[in-house]
Amino acid sequence: MEIKTERTSKSHFNADIQEPGMYHVVMHNDDVTTMDFVVMVLQSIFHKPKKEAERLMMQIHNEGLAIVGTYHEDIAVSKATLAMSMADHEGFPLIVTTEKV
Repeated sequence: MEIKTERTSKSHFNADIQEPGMYHVVMHNDDVTTMDFVVMVLQSIFHKPKKEAERLMMQIHNEGLAIVGTYHEDIAVSKATLAMSMADHEGFPLIVTTEKV
């Protein structure tokens, strides 16, 4: 009985693996959404302490927008979507966007 053996070469796979991109979550001012609601969203979704949530709310009010967090893309989109969904449920036209860092 004869056993055949073959040499096989290992193929190498070079992949250019990169970390997922980071995205800012930006909350925009409007004339309808209440300041209290914005503070509640900043605390509940973005886990901001009350003082920071109030500071960000005033920045949004005075400057028209503020970056409220920076996350990997999927997390940023999820948080922005959740914030707008909560606002819609309460009848507020809050706009929250994401932008690549």
